Amino acid sequence: MLRKLIILTIMLLTTLSAQLQTRIYTSVRLEGEPPDIDGVISESVWALAEWGGEFTQRDPYEGESPSQETAFKILFDDDHLYVAIRAYDTAPDSIEKRLTRRDDIEGDWVAIAIDSYFDRRTSFNFAVSAAGVKMDLRITNDDEMDFSWDPVWYVKVTSDAEGWVAEMKIPLTQLRFADEKDHVWGLQVSRSLFRKEEYSIWQFIPVEASGWVSLFGDLNGIRDINPKKEIELIPYVMGNVRSYEKEEGNPFATGRDFGYSAGLDGKIAVTNDLTLNFAINPDFGQVEADPSEVNLTAFETFFEERRPFFIEGSNIYDYPLTGGNGQLSSDNLFYSRRIGRQPHHYPDDENGEYIKQPEYTTILGAFKLSGKTRNGWSVGILESMTSREQAIIDLNGERSKETVEPLTNYFNTRLQKDFKKGKTIVGGMFTATNRMIADSSVDFLPRSAYTGGLDFTNFWRDKNYYLSVTSVFSRVAGSKESITELQESSRRYYQRPDAPHLKLDTNRTTLFGNGGTIEGGKIGGGHWRFGGWFSWRTPGLELNDMGYLRQADMIQQVLWGGYRIWEPFSIFRSLNINFNQYSGWDFSVMNLYNGGNINTNMQFKNYWYFGTGFNISAKSVSRSELRGGPAIWFPGNSGTWFFIETDERKKLVFDFSAHFNWGGQHSYRGGGVYPELSWRPLKSLQVSLEPGYQKAYRTIQYVTTEEYDGEDRYMLARLDQEMISADFRINLSITPDLSIQFWGQPFIFAGNYSEYKRITDPMADQFSDQYHVFTESEISYNEPDNTYEIDENQDGTTNYSFENPDFKFYEFRSNLVLRWEYIPGSTIFVVWSQGREGDKSTGNFNLGEDFDYLFKTRPQDVFLIKVSYRLSF
Repeated sequence: MLRKLIILTIMLLTTLSAQLQTRIYTSVRLEGEPPDIDGVISESVWALAEWGGEFTQRDPYEGESPSQETAFKILFDDDHLYVAIRAYDTAPDSIEKRLTRRDDIEGDWVAIAIDSYFDRRTSFNFAVSAAGVKMDLRITNDDEMDFSWDPVWYVKVTSDAEGWVAEMKIPLTQLRFADEKDHVWGLQVSRSLFRKEEYSIWQFIPVEASGWVSLFGDLNGIRDINPKKEIELIPYVMGNVRSYEKEEGNPFATGRDFGYSAGLDGKIAVTNDLTLNFAINPDFGQVEADPSEVNLTAFETFFEERRPFFIEGSNIYDYPLTGGNGQLSSDNLFYSRRIGRQPHHYPDDENGEYIKQPEYTTILGAFKLSGKTRNGWSVGILESMTSREQAIIDLNGERSKETVEPLTNYFNTRLQKDFKKGKTIVGGMFTATNRMIADSSVDFLPRSAYTGGLDFTNFWRDKNYYLSVTSVFSRVAGSKESITELQESSRRYYQRPDAPHLKLDTNRTTLFGNGGTIEGGKIGGGHWRFGGWFSWRTPGLELNDMGYLRQADMIQQVLWGGYRIWEPFSIFRSLNINFNQYSGWDFSVMNLYNGGNINTNMQFKNYWYFGTGFNISAKSVSRSELRGGPAIWFPGNSGTWFFIETDERKKLVFDFSAHFNWGGQHSYRGGGVYPELSWRPLKSLQVSLEPGYQKAYRTIQYVTTEEYDGEDRYMLARLDQEMISADFRINLSITPDLSIQFWGQPFIFAGNYSEYKRITDPMADQFSDQYHVFTESEISYNEPDNTYEIDENQDGTTNYSFENPDFKFYEFRSNLVLRWEYIPGSTIFVVWSQGREGDKSTGNFNLGEDFDYLFKTRPQDVFLIKVSYRLSF
């Protein structure tokens, strides 16, 4: 018995050692005519290369042989790599071929990843589905995926009795490599078998490993090739017509506007390692609109970037202050949506003027120089200029102009240096925003804003443990008005009467601040993961000229842990359990919040998913609720959430999620439900519907601030709110290069205010002692003026009044986009966008009536055609 155990142990260790050993594939130079890229690998040149194979499962049964074999060959010449991947399948009729848009592949697929830098941190990845749909991405920092990278390459697929074949031609212009005679590159080849959700790879990498590119196999044999310095120019022309409701008397609202534009996108390989991307007069008319929302907080909403020029390669400019997914996780030195934003200023129209306001700031030009050098330097330099924008004002036929946004320059530099094969990374970022302010109308904006920081990360024990330190600083300068506005903004509220560590200085012309994070933990090696961070932002920190900062004057501490099970057992394919604890303070060391949560998510062996969690928070303090008034505390709260999803391999997939929250002392109740249905009646067609419904009330919701008897009165009310929305999508892929997409979203939000009150003691021991609810003799509604009048001393006269805050907002947004990549890198877009919106001064939610209002509203329609053509030199 002991002898058998010893033999089994030796066999296990031998197998594990073989799996972890770096594998080598040797490519062969192509002699003669290159193969036709048709998905049929019958040409004799393919016989020059040996087959690579013997893949290993990574999911679900780690380390075991895959259920279907995969083999590949790689050839090269002076200009291209040629790759053949044969995906054997004993049940060829079961191969899933789903037509989708590029980078959104579904069904069976294969991929090759090439680390041509051979820095063990960066790879260029080329994937194709069994239906011929491409997916390409770039991986940086070992495991950070960038799907915005869209290289030009060629691939065809075919099926036969043995399975299916992918034949690729990858131009060397799309890779970056050193000028050397002999090359060694990193290599990984992978395959996804859709019907079993099975993922297998050529170079085995354990699930518990914290790296990815650093553990690739080697590609040998490539020699006597020269780096390519390609110049790529993509000019475009665009025409559009906008139709909307005509406004009588308004010379700027005639009911129809025509527009046209032309511009140039380009890419130049400056060196073997660095690429210059540029855009002159870019247009983003084909980009999907942001989702609808109603923001009743004091803080700016963070929206994801959707414009292609700024998405591509955006990871190199990423400089987050804090990790995780909480309220502070969006803070970043660079927020590209600042460039080309809506103008800051809107002229007054108190005298009945008609105003033609620019919708967005025009981007005159932008360029990005980025790449990675052979000796480990990652470089990102971004420069952009936006135009001076002016509103045209018409008063009884007399025209004038008023500046609403000054000419502005944005500059960003990001540098990082790898040491010890990427185990130590040192870097920094610097940004500069300079506004050429020559008009008093925009003198409330800072003239200059400079931010920067240094970051350091060190990994050890096979990158399973890490420690990182991030620092940031800011300096903003401008007029007294601009710096006073920053001091009084919701990010810091220097005017608060109960903040001894803050002082409002209306004579200041500069503002300084700093912040940082110290973070560490275990992110690989075994089933346990854990970590935490300590983060701070001083009151004067300001990033919002080129970055994003939700709130300054913050100190945060977070601990987290998790246990991962990726091997199937019992009824589970995988199981994760996580827990978190967090606390926050301001710089007066006032405790703002304490809380934690525990959650779990899992996949069952029937391929269904389920997850749930519970969170609890102690008493918290809000410094923003009274919009510059004193801080106010709220009772603790708790909440729960869950989701369930059916087998996503099926034609019909159902998903349902919900959340519910409870505030102590009846301060808050709320919840939401979000069903989702996805149906694929054809391989090329997918239809999905994702409605959502939320309902909540809160005892305290800020309304306004009024002055009475020389003192501020902070007016609050109970808010009952309801929201309903629905995302509807149709994705039709006619070919891998020709697709039609439709997205539509109706959105209705109603807010009904009642139980009006004023703050009396915001830090009283009892929550109900914080405020005084107005009695019927103290408050009355003036229906003709739609205002509430307050007789605080009950002497029969109105002491102050405020507008009825009840509201209802409804909106419909939609995009219909036809996209045709008629030759690689050249596209035609045909777009129809529609928007409807309106509001009412009532807070009663009535679904049928509200939808009737919504679709009776006159829409604004935009029809657009955009054509681009790729030129390569």
